[in-house]
Amino acid sequence: MRSASGLGFWAANTRQRTLAASVPATEASLVCLIAALTGAVFMSLALPKANLTPLAPVGAAALFWAWFGLPPGRAFLVGWAAGAVYFGSAFSWFAETAGAYVAPFGFLLVAGPALLEGLAFGAAGALTAFAARRSRAGVAPLAAAAAFAALEWLRSSGPLGLPFANLSYTQVESPLAPLAAFAGSFGVTFVLCVLAAYVAAAIRAPKRADVGRATLVAILCTLAAIAAAWTFWPARRVAAPTLRVAAIQGNIPQTMKWERSTFDVSNERYELLTRRAAASHPALVLWPETVVTADLNLMPQLVARFGALARSAHTELIVGSKQNTPAGEYNALYAFRPEGGLDAIYRKRVLVPFVEALPASWLFGHLPVASLVSRFGAGTSSGILDVGGMRFAPLICWESAFDGAAHGAMRDGAQAFLIATDDAWFGTTAGPYQHAQIAQMRALETGTWVVRAAATGISGIVAPNGRFTKIGPLERIAIVEGAVGAPQRSPYSALGAFPIGIALCVLYAGLAFGVRRP
Repeated sequence: MRSASGLGFWAANTRQRTLAASVPATEASLVCLIAALTGAVFMSLALPKANLTPLAPVGAAALFWAWFGLPPGRAFLVGWAAGAVYFGSAFSWFAETAGAYVAPFGFLLVAGPALLEGLAFGAAGALTAFAARRSRAGVAPLAAAAAFAALEWLRSSGPLGLPFANLSYTQVESPLAPLAAFAGSFGVTFVLCVLAAYVAAAIRAPKRADVGRATLVAILCTLAAIAAAWTFWPARRVAAPTLRVAAIQGNIPQTMKWERSTFDVSNERYELLTRRAAASHPALVLWPETVVTADLNLMPQLVARFGALARSAHTELIVGSKQNTPAGEYNALYAFRPEGGLDAIYRKRVLVPFVEALPASWLFGHLPVASLVSRFGAGTSSGILDVGGMRFAPLICWESAFDGAAHGAMRDGAQAFLIATDDAWFGTTAGPYQHAQIAQMRALETGTWVVRAAATGISGIVAPNGRFTKIGPLERIAIVEGAVGAPQRSPYSALGAFPIGIALCVLYAGLAFGVRRP
């Protein structure tokens, strides 16, 4: 039978094998909270418009350092607080323009999503703290990185997913970018968090030889993965683009767009800009989302007018508008053939919850603001268009943020993407910049060209390597002209996010429950 002193020595030795003490003092918890909140601020500064990319792993390391020093319950609360700060900053543009419609409750457009999405940080904190107490110290940071990336996947998926402010988006022009072609955006987040978590573990336990060795191995493996991704990256050498395209940015402010007096002015401006763009002989001209602020299918004279415009410019003309049918109203893109006449109508498939559609109307339909929510129907087809020998998949605004929509279109044979969006809602805030950054990630993941037309910006053409080859300035009238070419298909374009997300969950479970500490 062990003596009391022997039991004490055994207990002390067991605590030293973990990355954190089992019952931290109040002062230690406060230090961890300050570290986590500081990390959240640093991470938010990596997003547009600050774009301080190196601060993303620094902020993540501060988060993991805090979580390693707390029990799961406190780590959840600290993580939730840090998540609320991070998303509150990242989502600050949500209330721009729209906040006035629900005044004096406009702040809820930011606070509500921030608190809800902050739960993902809370859950990541609890899972990290759990792994730190259950797993060997050398693998606990790997489990922590898997937990964070898996929760980013979960919060970004499904009909109520909110795929903005993902940590990976900050890396679209960093050395980590090629990883997206193999593991998608969530794989990029995982690799970034592996580095951050191991550095945090090394700082927290600087005298632990096993932690130091594991950190060195993690850094070397990460560098090897980045080098391999760069070496075998299909988009590292992009074939010369040959198909001319143009995106029209009419710069009609959101405060004026829906006024009846602006209707004719807007149509005439876009027609004039399209005629100017025709001088460079584009095979395709893309207008932004809902340029025509009416149900275009119920306006035969305007349909004929746009068909004539496409014929005179000899281009495939894509016009954003609405469609009203007996089955419902849709946010739509109308494609007019170069020979004139209507080619196809694409209906938006992924709708913005509580803006374009009201989920669980039986529950939320009685709220005072429910009458402000549109009741659009959801499309079912990827609506791929054949233009100049290439197959283009249209995406409207919000749905471009869901990698599942892009992956589904790739499955249907898409070779490039057309993103039509109305970011005028968000003025000159970080919103248009964040949304444009997501278009870069879609190009990286799929190895395809992206043509983006935004009402007030940011319009542009993105190459398969995730870089803008042409870009229009924010809040300016612009014609963005350039060329696109054949895709450099990536392994991820055939894989999609679901296997990556499941693999992250399995990895965490295996490390947290299968590799137990002595």
